[in-house]
Amino acid sequence: MDTHTNSIQQYLRERLIDELHIAISPVLLGSGERLFDGVDLRALGYKCVEHVASEKATHVVLQLAR
Repeated sequence: MDTHTNSIQQYLRERLIDELHIAISPVLLGSGERLFDGVDLRALGYKCVEHVASEKATHVVLQLAR
C-alpha cells in the first residue's frame, strides 16, 4: 500500500482530519490505491456536506461531525 494512502487512512481512523476535499476524475493512470478501503467513514462520524459534479470531475467535501 502506498505510504500516503496508508497515512491518510490512519489519520481518518484517529479522527485527526476535520474536513477533506476530494476531486474524483475518471482518468486511468495505473492500478491506483483505494483511499477508503477498510475505513468506515460513517461509523467514524464523517459525512458528506457538499458534492458538485461536472463534466470532468466530481468534487466531494467530507466533514467530521463534532
